[in-house]
Amino acid sequence: MKNGLFGRIYPKRTLERIDSKVKLLGVQNHMNPIVLLNIRVFISLIIFVVLLLTSNIGYILAPVAAILFYYLSEKILLDYPIKRRAKKLEKEALFFFEVLLLTLESGRNLGHAINMTASNIDSKISSEFKKTLAEVRLGKSLNEALTDMKARIPSETINNAILNMIESNVFGNSIVDSMTNQIEYLRQKQMLDIKAEINKLPTKVSVLSVIFFVPIMLLIILAPVLIDYLIG
Repeated sequence: MKNGLFGRIYPKRTLERIDSKVKLLGVQNHMNPIVLLNIRVFISLIIFVVLLLTSNIGYILAPVAAILFYYLSEKILLDYPIKRRAKKLEKEALFFFEVLLLTLESGRNLGHAINMTASNIDSKISSEFKKTLAEVRLGKSLNEALTDMKARIPSETINNAILNMIESNVFGNSIVDSMTNQIEYLRQKQMLDIKAEINKLPTKVSVLSVIFFVPIMLLIILAPVLIDYLIG
């Protein structure tokens, strides 16, 4: 990452953290870490100045609001999309790896199998593998390109599968056996995630009941009293 003049303003640790999170948004993302940091600081300053000049308690509200925006913006713009992307990639990974396994079982080597699978599946994880193959064509080894791909994947489960590919390529282990284990793990993980969502349903229904149904029931119960009071 080229920092430039503005990049020197921020601590190295901050730049590295934001850059790593931007990479986790995937190859279709074109967000610039320096630009993102500059916009965040600029908007925080605007919030501070506006509240300071317009509110009677601006000297208290302005710094609090500016600091909240500064820290929450990273969660909203980066952390939440990364978490959502991880779930989507894991859903797509099961089908992608199943097709990849069938291609490997037909006798293809890993590079050719990835190429055939990525060419026939249109998904976000397929786009990541296409980017990896493009880097191989530009001169990287398959292992180097797969290692770089791990930095763009926010899912530890998928990264474990990629690591198994790299190790199989290096040590000559059976890629078919390791992929079979990863597919089974992904399948079980998805089942557990579905069960967890089902278990959350009663809580969500209870919250919706409190928000929507309880006020309506209170209105129905109190309606005669309110009508008598208004008429009287």
